[in-house]
Amino acid sequence: MQVLHASPPLWYPMIVRLRNLASANSALVRAYLSLVGGSAGRLVISLVYFIAIANTLSIAEFGLFATASACGIMLSRLLAFGFVSPLYRIATVKTRLLGVYTAGFLGGMVASAPVIALAAWLTHLLVFADQMALATFAKIIVAEVLCWRIMEIAVIVSYGTNRFGSGSVLVVVATLLKTIAAVLFAWLSDGSLQSWGWYYLAANGLSAIVAVVFFYPRVRLRWKLELYTRRWVDAVSVAGAEMLFYIQSELDKVLVLSLGGPETAGIYAIIMRLVDLTALPVRAFLTVLTQRLMRTSAMLNEVKNRLLLEGAVAAVSTAGLLGMAGFLWLFPDALGKNVSVAAPLLIFVALVPAFRNLIEYHSELLYATGRTVVRMLILATLGAMKALLLAYILGLHTDVVIWVELLNVAFLVLYLLSALLTYRALRGIKKRPI
Repeated sequence: MQVLHASPPLWYPMIVRLRNLASANSALVRAYLSLVGGSAGRLVISLVYFIAIANTLSIAEFGLFATASACGIMLSRLLAFGFVSPLYRIATVKTRLLGVYTAGFLGGMVASAPVIALAAWLTHLLVFADQMALATFAKIIVAEVLCWRIMEIAVIVSYGTNRFGSGSVLVVVATLLKTIAAVLFAWLSDGSLQSWGWYYLAANGLSAIVAVVFFYPRVRLRWKLELYTRRWVDAVSVAGAEMLFYIQSELDKVLVLSLGGPETAGIYAIIMRLVDLTALPVRAFLTVLTQRLMRTSAMLNEVKNRLLLEGAVAAVSTAGLLGMAGFLWLFPDALGKNVSVAAPLLIFVALVPAFRNLIEYHSELLYATGRTVVRMLILATLGAMKALLLAYILGLHTDVVIWVELLNVAFLVLYLLSALLTYRALRGIKKRPI
């Protein structure tokens, strides 16, 4: 008797292909799952932190804090004049030299301190002079530039040495410390921005201590100036690119504060903070992808792979935002009274997370493939374009809903410009191996 074999379903070859792909890249999959595990924990803890701060400070003070924090993030990229980049590369490919490059980073950190202090003073003078005390601003800047950045560097080195689980744990611990400080602030303090400055500095300082004592690899510091000078151009170009990336990423908060005032800045900061929370899984993916591309750029040779990667980033980003918007539509007061003011506007920026994350993805492609100078030029172009677009939108439309909706158009223009410039820069990738 003849046995009839049923043909497999149409989706079966796709499942097999995905399974084979996951099997071939099992180390990357495990690394990504470790990072996502840390991101999931960080997401929950960050949400508690956000709720505590956004609803204890007034909307105007939250806008001031978010803008000052954004300035601190931008200035933190000047720390050690970008020597974080050589430190990360050495942790990834030549771990035995980690002690030498750690010493170089510490030397660069001391050398960069006066430059950062001067830049911070000028920033306060130009942006915050009439709205925030210099002492409060200084606490936020020190917390971001020195304390939180040191914690981030410990995470970066952990990732470079393939200790993804350790790095993820540190991120969660540091975020938890900030959340505890925020809850204590909401419970014990007078709710003023001046008081929050002390809590914020203490939490970030403790995070830095924990990172150095318990998570940074034990190394013997050795000073070798000749090695540092060889890496100087790369380090400075990366510092410039990082600074420009965060200028084009965070400058919007400064512009909104300058053009719309603290109240508008507060609403905008709440919206963008919710957008940031939905981006954590994407950033975990970008970390793994960057390491893969540092070792080989072959996966970028095919246009199909590039489109799949961009599509995955955009889909996950948009799904996260829509999920958050849907939750807040069903439970508008779930995140507190101040957040409920901005929550209805979240659906109007549905495409912003995808475009923002894709711009970050393009930046990571350029960094991972060694195009640091080109990356800096592209980020400078994007920063200038973003400033022009936001100034035009905020100057043309005072209605909140209208200018929030137009953010989708602004970020679409930035994404298209980023894609055009990035893929032109990567055109010769087949000809020049990393």
